[in-house]
Amino acid sequence: MKWSEISILTTNEAIEPISNILHESGASGVVIEDPAELVKEREDMFGEIYQLNPDDYPTDGVMVKAYLPVNSFLGETVDEIKQGITNLVTYDIDIGENKVEISEVNEEEWATAWKKYYHPVKISDKFTIVPTWEDYTPVHSDELIIELDPGMAFGTGTHPTTVMCIQALERIVKEHDSVIDVGTGSGVLSIASALLAADQVRAYDLDEVAVRSARLNVKLNKVQERVSVDANNLLNGVTGQADVIVANILAEIILRFTEDAYELVKPGGYFITSGIIQPKKQEVRDSLEAAGFHIEEIMVMEDWVAIIAVKPE
Repeated sequence: MKWSEISILTTNEAIEPISNILHESGASGVVIEDPAELVKEREDMFGEIYQLNPDDYPTDGVMVKAYLPVNSFLGETVDEIKQGITNLVTYDIDIGENKVEISEVNEEEWATAWKKYYHPVKISDKFTIVPTWEDYTPVHSDELIIELDPGMAFGTGTHPTTVMCIQALERIVKEHDSVIDVGTGSGVLSIASALLAADQVRAYDLDEVAVRSARLNVKLNKVQERVSVDANNLLNGVTGQADVIVANILAEIILRFTEDAYELVKPGGYFITSGIIQPKKQEVRDSLEAAGFHIEEIMVMEDWVAIIAVKPE
């Protein structure tokens, strides 16, 4: 089978929304080539350090790659992707050079291209993300492993917005808690919540492809008895309060349901939001406070912000 590789030269700020556009267009996953990875310091206590090839990375900006099957609709799909990316500027998202290139690869090359980018990554005190094809031995007895197949799911669990959410969940989620995950994507935040001993996790995503991928990953991590995944638009129609609500999506989307989140969080419960670029931080904070939340902590990683808000008791 023939595959088409689409490469977009863009900015760190645009990685998440462009990844979402590619996913919704039928891409099975996304590869991020960020030159910052070449100079990032990594602690060898977390496992083997892999040497990265500078030739695989752009000299300026960030390269986002995805693979689409070659069919009669490919031209229309690519045009829709280009238009979707261009439309991001209406949300004040810097898309950078926005250079788009298309090339053809065969299925064997496609599989190899995926696997060379993903290795076990320790992202918090307890959690390590492990691709399904990698053998990994936990370093510590209390280490929690999340297995993901980036080829089938949107989101590898290693983007700064996801890392901050998992770090927040690790500190906040208690045994027997209930959690709602809005815009679950690959399901990684729901899986993390279940592994932290939450009794009930409800995961929602508007995209049916994401719902199927999250369900597969939930089963892969053997937490399907505590995690349900369903198609839903944000928190519309959702009933039943939760101890924690987590949402790793664009700031513009978070602004649409802060009041719904306040109603669904138990008194003393938490609303963890991420996917927020720095220029949108104050707007999201104001919206959370207007809904009634108190801001407990603002986390920053690279160009991204996560906000931990609590509902007063």
